Amino acid sequence: MSSITGWERKQERRLIDRVGANPARIVMGGFALVILLGSFLLTLPIASEAREGTPFITAWFTATSATCVTGLVTVDTATHWSTFGELVILGMIQIGGFGVMSLASMLAMLIGRKVGTQASFLAAAESRTISHRSVGDVLLGIVKVTLVIEAIVMVALTLRFWLGYGDSFGSALYAGFFHSVSAFNNAGFGLQPDSIVPWVADPYINLPLMAAVMLGGIGFPVLWELRDYWRRLGKWSIHLIITLGMSVFLWVSGTIAIAAFEWTNPKTLGGLDQGTRILAAAFQSVVARTAGFNSLSIGDLHQETLLTLDGLMFIGGGSAGTAGGIKVTTFALLGFVIWAELRGEPTVRVFHRRLPAETQRQALTIALLSVGGVATATAGLLFTSDHPLDDVLFEAISAFATVGMSTGITPTLSEVDQMILIFLMFLGRLGPITLGAALALRTRPRRYELPQERMLVG
Repeated sequence: MSSITGWERKQERRLIDRVGANPARIVMGGFALVILLGSFLLTLPIASEAREGTPFITAWFTATSATCVTGLVTVDTATHWSTFGELVILGMIQIGGFGVMSLASMLAMLIGRKVGTQASFLAAAESRTISHRSVGDVLLGIVKVTLVIEAIVMVALTLRFWLGYGDSFGSALYAGFFHSVSAFNNAGFGLQPDSIVPWVADPYINLPLMAAVMLGGIGFPVLWELRDYWRRLGKWSIHLIITLGMSVFLWVSGTIAIAAFEWTNPKTLGGLDQGTRILAAAFQSVVARTAGFNSLSIGDLHQETLLTLDGLMFIGGGSAGTAGGIKVTTFALLGFVIWAELRGEPTVRVFHRRLPAETQRQALTIALLSVGGVATATAGLLFTSDHPLDDVLFEAISAFATVGMSTGITPTLSEVDQMILIFLMFLGRLGPITLGAALALRTRPRRYELPQERMLVG
């Protein structure tokens, strides 16, 4: 455990006060600058394969999708963008993923130091892993984790492309590098027009990508705690238990649901052998939270499968990770609240701990505002486009949850529709983080209380 000097304490106290004043402005301002710079670079003739300038709306949409690690595209990445353009996109993906992990981790750490573990369930859950460390230790840890995982996945993919498919070593190395960065950051950008569909039956490509998506999506605090306590289950924090437990549950249940709904669909799983069907269903379940790759044609999935993916995308991954959505911890905490209410319990208990009322309100606020944002955007897309509700809802949730999967309607959307999705990607990537931080930082004791009166519910 590293010690924190007095100077570091003073600097972090100043950072706490600055972040507490307006966390949304600081976080969103930084991401907006990256998107603006990326948009400018992508409009340059050198960024396109045809050496012609790209329309600003296309560059803006792509830059937002890359920085917010979403993966939705209006033009094919491999054929439209040059190597320079692809590297710009990859740079924005890396900056976006690192920015999300570092900002979310530091906000959790700073919240824990300001409000204390008694006032914040999140801070209490993560205090053992990052709150006692300095900002420098946390940032360095995120860089190390990112580079190590991306390097391992890159080597595995490079060897497969080189030895298994006969690509030149340089081409295989570039493809392995691009897909490893995109997978760990849960971005979903690929170098094939149909994503991972050509390799649907190849476990040597599917499994490394799945591993990268899982590790990036569960969150840095979880990875750090697993490193320290992976052999001592009794020391696992509630945050770790909930994140891992809910993630495994959603991966498994998603796999079963997708396999059941698509098993006989000749356009998806029906034309594959039994082992490949299971692999494809498992891959699609994992990347739905929230990588954006697809080894099956999303436009050919049954409606019940699309609805399953809607749920997986909306829930998302772990806190302080590269995944989007409302996060598995928020979803799980709401489940504990419902269970306590159904049992008539006066308080909500989570693994022998009592859940503070303010944390319940925070989770409920994030979930309901997220539902409202998706519903509003869906209504807007239905009004401005002629696509059916299933496709539009899927697109809106994919954008908000920064997934990047699409039924194929993204390139056909008008500029107004694209701007709706741009706003939704930006809101979905940064909204839950900044909203959660703002709610926690604004928690303050009330010196008096009003008389109680009950309202009719239901």
